[in-house]
Amino acid sequence: MSKQIPPKILVVDDDDIILIALEETLSLENYDVVTTPSAKLALELISQQEFAAIISDQRMAEMTGLELLHQIKTISPDTSRILITGVLTLKTVIDAINKGEIYRFISKPWLREELLATINNAVQRYELIRMNRSLQKNTLQLNEQLAESNAELQKKVQQLTEQKEELDRANEALQKNFEHSLQLVYRITDTYHPLIGKETKAVVELCERIAQAGELKEQERKTLITAAWLHKIGLIGISRELFSKARKTPELLSEEERLLFRNHPIFGQMLAGFVDSKDIGMTIRCAYEFWDGSGYPDGLAGENIPRMARLLSVAIYFVESQLSREDTIDRILKESGYKFEPAAVDLFIRGTRIVTLPQKVREITAEELKPGHVLARGIYSPTGLLLVGEGERLSQSMVDKIKLHHSRSISSQHLLIYH
Repeated sequence: MSKQIPPKILVVDDDDIILIALEETLSLENYDVVTTPSAKLALELISQQEFAAIISDQRMAEMTGLELLHQIKTISPDTSRILITGVLTLKTVIDAINKGEIYRFISKPWLREELLATINNAVQRYELIRMNRSLQKNTLQLNEQLAESNAELQKKVQQLTEQKEELDRANEALQKNFEHSLQLVYRITDTYHPLIGKETKAVVELCERIAQAGELKEQERKTLITAAWLHKIGLIGISRELFSKARKTPELLSEEERLLFRNHPIFGQMLAGFVDSKDIGMTIRCAYEFWDGSGYPDGLAGENIPRMARLLSVAIYFVESQLSREDTIDRILKESGYKFEPAAVDLFIRGTRIVTLPQKVREITAEELKPGHVLARGIYSPTGLLLVGEGERLSQSMVDKIKLHHSRSISSQHLLIYH
């Protein structure tokens, strides 16, 4: 532990007896005492080293004590200045104290206790002034450092803000590109077969309702809705004839045709690789799996099926069922715990209870067209002219004209009706 340095005191008096007396008294109190009989020498000493206090006699040959202390105030303003005299008028002393020329006045002869108390207070004043100045200096340095840190922080915040804005713009661009890609895929599947396009939109609508009812997390909702848009993309890998045959007369499929058709979710998973999401890919692959393991392509069952795929499968079943909407819902309820996870059925019912369910669509041939059918897709001439619009309820004369148009058309159009 370092030893504390004793406060340094300068005593100025041209009387050697006074110098000796003060040096002995103050040294016993652990002060470092320097004495000099010369005022000029005192000025040199005060300019060369620090003193906590200076004690000066008033009457000296070279200059008065007040004159000396006035000069010392300029050289070392922190030093506590004490004047000792027996002849100075009280008014002069008071004026000197008030103007800051001296700190205290000690009259001759002095009392030892009064002297020591005055010196002690003078040293404390000096130390407080020095400490305060040091604190002010440190505070100023800290304020400068804080200002620099704040400026740097502001710069960092600005950089982070700019980076965030740039990232937001990039994310927005990515999202737009992603949505554009989804719409492009939808248009491809709709062009491949209009029934697929109609069913895809209906499945997406139902999944939106299911996601809302289930209060899904944002990532889960994105997985479900994206998979809903893409779950039929694998069908473009098989022929239209096979697709129509699988939908209308699945019992007539050969084993090879059945295997090819049931692998379309795998093709879909592969074709959906642009979304760069394993969860979305697996949801597409498992969209036709059933809770009891009777689905395809992998025959998964129970919780081995991803949760979003369990939800998606209910929506797909509703849209693709050839039954009426009411009968399809009844069938879904009966299959709860068998084909479908009960929780998924519950979300489907909750999500669709208060909304108008999408109209079910099926494909028919021109020969199957009858009066009263409502078209789910408009009929166009080879030049692109709309002949009969979507939602049109057909009369007998309209049916006859459509059949005549189809018999003359080089490439027959798909006829889609609501049921």
